[in-house]
Amino acid sequence: MISLYEGGVYLVRGTKLIPEKEKDRVKLLTGQEADKEAARKETIAYSILQSHNTSGDMEQLKLRFDSMASHDITFVGIVQTARASGMEQFPIPYVLTNCHNTLCAVGGTINEDDHMFGLSAAKKYGGIYVPPHIAVIHQYMREKMAGCGQMILGSDSHTRYGALGTMAVGEGGGELVKQLLRDTYDVKYPEVVAVYLDGAPRPGTGPQDIALAIIKAVFKNGYVKNKVMEFVGPGVSSMTTDYRNGVDVMTTETTCLTSIWRTDEDTKAYLAKHHREEAYRELSPGDMAYYDGCVYVDLSTVKPMVALPFHPSNAYEIDELKENLTDILGEVEQQAKHVSGGKASFTLLDKVKDGELMVQQAVIAGCAGGTYSNIMEAAQALKGRSCGSDAFSLAVYPSSQPVFADLVKKGAVSDLMDAGAIIRTAFCGPCFGAGDTPCNNGLSIRHTTRNFPNREGSKPGSGQMAAVALMDARSIAATAANKGRLTSAWEMDGWDQVPEYTFDDSSYKNRVYFGFGEGDESRELVYGPNIKDWPKMSPLAENILLKVCSRIMDPVTTTDELIPSGETSSYRSNPLGLAEFTLSRRDPEYVARAKEAFVPEKARTTEGEAKIFETEPALEAVYEQIRHIPGSEQVRAEEVEIGSMIYAVKPGDGSAREQAASCQRVLGGLANISREYATKRYRSNVINWGMIPFQMEGEPDFQVGDYIYVPGIRTALEGDLKNIAAYVIHGSSTKELCLYIGEMTEEEREIVKAGCLINYNRNRQKG
Repeated sequence: MISLYEGGVYLVRGTKLIPEKEKDRVKLLTGQEADKEAARKETIAYSILQSHNTSGDMEQLKLRFDSMASHDITFVGIVQTARASGMEQFPIPYVLTNCHNTLCAVGGTINEDDHMFGLSAAKKYGGIYVPPHIAVIHQYMREKMAGCGQMILGSDSHTRYGALGTMAVGEGGGELVKQLLRDTYDVKYPEVVAVYLDGAPRPGTGPQDIALAIIKAVFKNGYVKNKVMEFVGPGVSSMTTDYRNGVDVMTTETTCLTSIWRTDEDTKAYLAKHHREEAYRELSPGDMAYYDGCVYVDLSTVKPMVALPFHPSNAYEIDELKENLTDILGEVEQQAKHVSGGKASFTLLDKVKDGELMVQQAVIAGCAGGTYSNIMEAAQALKGRSCGSDAFSLAVYPSSQPVFADLVKKGAVSDLMDAGAIIRTAFCGPCFGAGDTPCNNGLSIRHTTRNFPNREGSKPGSGQMAAVALMDARSIAATAANKGRLTSAWEMDGWDQVPEYTFDDSSYKNRVYFGFGEGDESRELVYGPNIKDWPKMSPLAENILLKVCSRIMDPVTTTDELIPSGETSSYRSNPLGLAEFTLSRRDPEYVARAKEAFVPEKARTTEGEAKIFETEPALEAVYEQIRHIPGSEQVRAEEVEIGSMIYAVKPGDGSAREQAASCQRVLGGLANISREYATKRYRSNVINWGMIPFQMEGEPDFQVGDYIYVPGIRTALEGDLKNIAAYVIHGSSTKELCLYIGEMTEEEREIVKAGCLINYNRNRQKG
């Protein structure tokens, strides 16, 4: 059973939950009056945030992190941005892993060129470099970096180490650049929601099952959006830390800001096993802690789960799915039609044989699935069994070389291989569409992090489509034992017999470059031919003219739709090259429209008004309309910055990748307009790349090809950001549009006015 409390709660002595509306009971239990403001300071989250805050004001946090992590999709751009902004060394430990663009299958040498750039950056600036196949980013950080009471910032959305007592945040690269420049991560003090764990998981129920059940309960209602999830209660100690890690990493899919767990003797043992006893300290809420909400979870009631396409929140108990196969699968088929836009077909009902759902592929991988206990349980379930020699296949990716090595020593790898599973190295590819892409119209079950559209690597625009359902490794193993028949782990016996893990970091000692504090500025960065600098971006003008280049009315737009993952990831070090893929799977005409809108702006900044109209004759009529707007009668075209704009109802769910915003910007993007932003990290990316995060109420009364004129925008950025007057120009008609911008810090306002974070930092250097 999972239930959500209405309103706040008090947690008394770590075990008793009392709703705020019943606060008189607090005095009966403790003899003290319930003091809400004092109790807010008794959460684990408050103590960690306070120790990392530099502002002196706990309502407006300015945080400095203990360490950072990036992978090879993001670290080139981050280093390039920081270098252009004046960085001379890495001021805190910065781990550069190579677990995303690991396979050099697209674009010739460009992936390995990025890796060599990363190694050269670690040597020049004093970083830690983890070569390809050695560890996925989050497993390395768990094993070597996370510690109780710390904060870690990562450029991957699944940066979550709460089960090790670390508050970790996944953000776009701009926020990591700020830390490299000794600036701060600025955020209002977040609300903190208790996740009260009671009871214990039943044998066969894995961490993915717990995670999916929680995601299902909180995602659609936004219960924990941009909040801290604090895991407390007696149920925490019913799970090993390795198991807790598997639950914790999936908190990203709730859209929370970060997570933190109470620590105990098992946390201590985990850190000691990884030779870091000094990183442990007990973290628990105070005797009377106040939370802004509570998710109550009876772990014993959570059954094996499956999240059907196309989101982790589309979750069902496997038993429930089996009882309602036709209805539920029919609904997913309807969703698939929308996802494909009529360009490809995806069906599920034809995969039902004799009342059972047959799947074509299974994968256990990455930071969520590739942990020791997950793979060991799968190996034990498959020992002496067969995956079969038909269409179904199973691939297993241990999350690090130490995990892989111990699985080999204990015979688990040979058991899996004997059953027909394919064993691969540490690689995140199956999580984002760069590894084990299933066949057309295939259904893949995966213990990975996401099952968004096309995260498995298919291309509906090319007439091909597959999809992913998320499941726990235990149920995947049970399914494999039945040769692809979807099976709950509860249909098998023999779970929870995991032998003790032995951590041997010889592979790290022999292959990882540990260079923190040893940077050599005289070293040169190693550039491959695909690695390009960021193009020049202009500061924001007083008046802007936005051409509507895409209008997306889906309830949520993911970062995967804004800039696809998979093979396009290889181009992440080439801003203009990658930008060619912007919205390619959602609105393929967008890039051409944005480029066309940018042509007159280039003319404006180099040749003046006459040239603007020569490049785009239709603008003459647009400016005639503008000059009928009160206050703009004398405006000249050369005084108005021209750029493209995307409207989406709720953009930015999913990955932290800054390229979802930067690709728009390098094509001339000046703004997004939305009803709301799905995540803080996407909105931060929009700001850091110099675009304006507009919002509006109601349905958009404009179409692709219309123009939106916003006079006095720089002045508006100095005000309260409310009721910003704009004007929709459609043919010969003009309609007023009311826009607003959510709260922005002074620094964020200046970044947008400067045109991007790089310009802002250069301006500071000149000042």
